[in-house]
Amino acid sequence: MANLRRELTNIPNLITMGRVVLIPLVLLFIDNFNPLRSFIASLLYLLAAAGDFLDGYLARKRGEVSTLGKFLDPLADKLLVTSVLVFMLALGRVEAWLVVVIIARDFVVNGLRSIASAQGMVIAASDGGKIKTALQLVSIMMLLIYFRYPALGTSIVVDYHRAGLILLYVSTVVSVFSAGQYIRHFLAAALRQSRASA
Repeated sequence: MANLRRELTNIPNLITMGRVVLIPLVLLFIDNFNPLRSFIASLLYLLAAAGDFLDGYLARKRGEVSTLGKFLDPLADKLLVTSVLVFMLALGRVEAWLVVVIIARDFVVNGLRSIASAQGMVIAASDGGKIKTALQLVSIMMLLIYFRYPALGTSIVVDYHRAGLILLYVSTVVSVFSAGQYIRHFLAAALRQSRASA
């Protein structure tokens, strides 16, 4: 019990829980008719996403990597992305099939990670997964900004909704490809383990 209390109150885990608390605020400010509210939603989303890098960095630097943190960190990531995408789906900003593919991909990869962990197999994160995460972050931010604005210092008008959708399509292709990589690595690791125990 004392260990759980210590894990609940360490700084990295507090940051992770703070990211979860930010999710309703992001959703509260998403608005199809108010550019200022949409911009605030994108800033809050950026803050929550930045916390993902900060909590991991602090956990390693301070030697506070914990079982609770390993559970909370991916949970916060998935809650943030899924809730924002589902909310934007309801507002007509994204297509249903796209949200289904993104969520289904995460279910598959997380399920395989759980099986791998239970079997003592270590499967490193792929470069494709990291690229997917970065593209997804930028695309969702653009979808949250939503409106058209001139690019800084130019007369070129950027349609953030369209640009965000295109980037989300790209990130979805990369995410499906990275899931394929992960499945291949999982099957190879399972085969090696099976041969070693034979």
